[in-house]
Amino acid sequence: MATNHHDTGYKELFSHPEFVQQLMEGFAPIEIAQLMNFSTLKNHSGNYITPLFEEKFEDVVWSVEVTWEGITQRVFLYILLEFQSKIDSTMPLRLMHYVACFYDHLLKTRETTVRQGLPPIFPMVLYNGSQRWSARQDIYDMVQPAPPEFLRVYQPHLRYYLIDEGRYTDEELISKQTPLSGIFGVENAGHSWEALQQAVDRIVEIVKADPNKDRVDKIITRWIKRHLQRVAPKARLNLDRMSSLVEDRNMLAENLENLVKKERLEGRQEGRQEGRQKGRQEGDRRALEEKRKTVRHLLSFGVLSNDQIAVATGLSVDEIDKLRIEDKH
Repeated sequence: MATNHHDTGYKELFSHPEFVQQLMEGFAPIEIAQLMNFSTLKNHSGNYITPLFEEKFEDVVWSVEVTWEGITQRVFLYILLEFQSKIDSTMPLRLMHYVACFYDHLLKTRETTVRQGLPPIFPMVLYNGSQRWSARQDIYDMVQPAPPEFLRVYQPHLRYYLIDEGRYTDEELISKQTPLSGIFGVENAGHSWEALQQAVDRIVEIVKADPNKDRVDKIITRWIKRHLQRVAPKARLNLDRMSSLVEDRNMLAENLENLVKKERLEGRQEGRQEGRQKGRQEGDRRALEEKRKTVRHLLSFGVLSNDQIAVATGLSVDEIDKLRIEDKH
């Protein structure tokens, strides 16, 4: 996966533990999140070279203590940021390779040893795209045709948990009332400036109510500026002086309001263009019906040839011939 502006913005976002906690509590299975002690979150993120794909990939890796049946152990949260324009059907294979590379990294850095054993990993794919994610989520499902029963135990298994931002409705995101859900709402607004303006207004209210308002405000402001520069590179937004989403709300609102007005104007112009086109099409249809009516009238006399009628009406000889056949039936 090629590194891009979008992925880097999310990587910075998830370098802060509160956003990792919001991701787990708001979008991961509740039975997993409830076991986690988020005060023990530890960042392990880094770029790992993957020989199979010959790339550096954008990932976020944290560990957190989980207590299960009286036993406390550390689980690694492996978050792959997937913001390509096309859905990658090889994702299960990629994830298996990435996880293997990460385990190798843990052994080489003596984070664990073979004797101690490999720690459990919860692999996640965070995806945002206009198409809903359709790739398989377990590499076992890529083994086709299904192997006979005696071979199944020998096939690889690795399943990842998918967070597809676009699957969440506005109502679902609003109900969560976290800065991260607000960010997902901004993402889902797409290129509609009116929807984006509403999403930004919501996230401002969420930030204002956050107990760590100043810290979260700075994080969200940096992300919003990057996001707007990405989705509107030609809009010439004046955001250089914006250092606080809350304090500089009016500055951002003015920029977005101008884009909303432009969007509405372009929509009206497009509507008028479409109306004119439909009008022309309707006029052409009526004119054609009148010509056919005239042809049928001339055919009823049984005097003129198809060529003569074609000259008189402007219809093709082939179409006149079809009408002559239709009238006979």
